[in-house]
Amino acid sequence: MDRRVGRQRESVRARRARFPIASPLLYTDRMLRTMSGVQPTGNLHIGNYLGALVNWVELQKQYEAYFCVVDLHALTRRPAPEELQLAIRELTVGILASGVDPEKATLFLQSHVPQHTELAWILTCLTPFGDLNRMTQFKEKSSQQPDNVNAGIFAYPVLQTADIVLYRAERVPVGEDQEQHLELARETVRRFNFVYGETLVEPQVVKSAAPRVMGLDGESKMSKSRNNEIGLFETADETMQKLRGAKTDPARLRRTDKGNPDVCNIFAYHGFFTPAALRAEIAAGCRAATLGCVDCKKMLAANLEAVKGPIRERAAELRNKPAVLDEILAAGCAKARATAEATMEVVRERVGLRAPGKGR
Repeated sequence: MDRRVGRQRESVRARRARFPIASPLLYTDRMLRTMSGVQPTGNLHIGNYLGALVNWVELQKQYEAYFCVVDLHALTRRPAPEELQLAIRELTVGILASGVDPEKATLFLQSHVPQHTELAWILTCLTPFGDLNRMTQFKEKSSQQPDNVNAGIFAYPVLQTADIVLYRAERVPVGEDQEQHLELARETVRRFNFVYGETLVEPQVVKSAAPRVMGLDGESKMSKSRNNEIGLFETADETMQKLRGAKTDPARLRRTDKGNPDVCNIFAYHGFFTPAALRAEIAAGCRAATLGCVDCKKMLAANLEAVKGPIRERAAELRNKPAVLDEILAAGCAKARATAEATMEVVRERVGLRAPGKGR
């Protein structure tokens, strides 16, 4: 046993000795890069907007940004092809309507950059089964679709790691539910670099301003599948209709009951869509029982519409320009493939997958 372990260690040292100089992927003069993706699940909601799209609009000003519609991840749900195509288009529309500028950021489709799955397989071969088995999202997703517990759900975090490291992204925005996956990505990068030499960039976290947006039920994360969402493209009337049944402070059974805005889900939404001075007035009115829950919801609906209305209008314009959408995605995919291939050329060399005719 000791002799075999010694040979393995010697093998690792020999491989690393072949690459004594740090990878050109690690040190460049370019600006810092960020990469993030959103899964096309249909019916964009304010949880998507606050958890991802708002961040993207700001990140594109600070970093070289790669933003991805992660349509391969969506296959774990086994959607109908027509449903998936529509969801991809609607997500693209929502990203652009929310303010992501294709002149500043690279917007592309994951499935049109084949290097994602190529690198995912290489990283899968380095990822211990036990590490994936500890991922809490696998348990959550499995419980949500008990009749479709597929291997894709289990290996999901490895493809997510490939998504990130293909673009040598130093900064990655994550929500609360993705922190465990990012830590796995960092461990995977360290493992690859230990075995094959310094090659991949270890990503650092950029905290989201809204790490977890709760649904209208106040009990779980906002999600279309749980039917607790406020749609990003919904009209003002549709939004108000949903807010009427939304959970508020459980202590306020009557208007005259004094409440605590700190435990009110509706007040939490005000934190994202209502100016600070008005939020203070709402909180005071809640505590003194001078402002009722219905009034609080009406004020939120108005402030939501102030944000969603312009987005909805821009989205309508984009839907009428399908050729423009295709052009933006085609350009983004081409740039993403070039960046990803530059990474894969080095990765293939490191692991021994040289092209024929390139020497031994």
